[in-house]
Amino acid sequence: MPDDRLTAAELREIWPVLSPEERGESFEHVDRSEVHGFFLGLSEQEQAAILLAMRGSERTLWMRLLAPDDAADVIQLVPPQDRAAFLQLLDEPTRREVAALMAYAEDAAGGLMSPRFARLRPDMQVGEAIRYLQRQAQEKVETIYYAYVLDQAQRLQGVVSFRDLFVAPGDKAVSDVMRRDVISVPDTLDQEAVARVIAQHDLNALPVVDAEGRMKGIVTVDDIVDVVQQAATEDIQKLGGMEALDTPYMQTSMLAMVKKRAGWLSALFLGEMLTASAMGHYEEEIARAVVLALFVPLIISSGGNSGSQATTLIIRAMALGEVAVKDWWRIVRRELTAGLSLGVILATIGLVRILVWQAIFHTYGEHYREVAATVAVSLVGIVTWGTLAGSMLPFAIRRLGFDPASASAPFVATLVDVSGLVIYFNVAQLLLRGSLL
Repeated sequence: MPDDRLTAAELREIWPVLSPEERGESFEHVDRSEVHGFFLGLSEQEQAAILLAMRGSERTLWMRLLAPDDAADVIQLVPPQDRAAFLQLLDEPTRREVAALMAYAEDAAGGLMSPRFARLRPDMQVGEAIRYLQRQAQEKVETIYYAYVLDQAQRLQGVVSFRDLFVAPGDKAVSDVMRRDVISVPDTLDQEAVARVIAQHDLNALPVVDAEGRMKGIVTVDDIVDVVQQAATEDIQKLGGMEALDTPYMQTSMLAMVKKRAGWLSALFLGEMLTASAMGHYEEEIARAVVLALFVPLIISSGGNSGSQATTLIIRAMALGEVAVKDWWRIVRRELTAGLSLGVILATIGLVRILVWQAIFHTYGEHYREVAATVAVSLVGIVTWGTLAGSMLPFAIRRLGFDPASASAPFVATLVDVSGLVIYFNVAQLLLRGSLL
């Protein structure tokens, strides 16, 4: 790299295409006035990679720049044999905070929270509380939107905003100003559930308490943004028919990329082999009525598409907490109606298309009406079945204790492809017997 200094904006623009070695070298050329902001704006994975490339003395400076919750995330991303050394780089108070955070599961509220929050006693006077909060603000608390009122045992008693304090008389007690109906979450709650609570109540920060009601920290909106983005990324990757990546796309090695994709792709390939088996089972019917083969791609794609639509809708509704396993019967009724309606729409389009093509090109022979009826009836059945199968599979997978996102659209499509062929050729045997079959 040249000796010329880089601005943070210049490095941010080329950052995604740089190798880990180039990133470490480029980071050293960032203008000193901007380097702190650039470092704090990186993801935990990127911060960990840069810190691992640094010398020990320099590493201490950057580790101590991180907030305790961020430092805990970074330490958990370095190799296990380096974690103790990274923890020792922190000052004693921060080290204790980070060690406490690392004791929680990484995806729990306790592992996500910041232990640095503004706190007050209920017996304080408002004037005293304001002066006390001013001192706390200088100690780098996570946020000063709210101050949390704790008793001597550190149990959460209430919450008060700065605005409420400023408009209250200076000699009034904090306990008379605070709101007692505080929304909080247990420190063991899953981070995606925490995100839903914050979104549902439109909060900037959410207190985290232990089993005894003692306040342990706060989860802020900026923490939740990362959680939501990570969860959405994992779900989208699973819906695409692969394992979720552990690192950003450009930082994932080719070997890891192939391993993540090969398993599901192989399973889907084996599943699609059943389609060939189904075609082979009806080989005699296809030989006697070759025209049936013309509509096989249309039939199986319609069923797969309807199933993929349904499974995507249900998985997302589950992720947002809109539906639960107990709602499965309501979903069956809704999707049965939707599937029949969609099937009739596609059947009408297919019927019209066959009749028009026959009138113009005489493509389907003298029994075109029976062929058109076969395709139309099959579409109603296959689309209805695909919709029901796609909507119920996430419930079955959730019931078994797995992530519903594993009911990926390609998996549903493969399942419906095979069953769609069975429906199609059985309808053909019923409607074309005595004419083409």
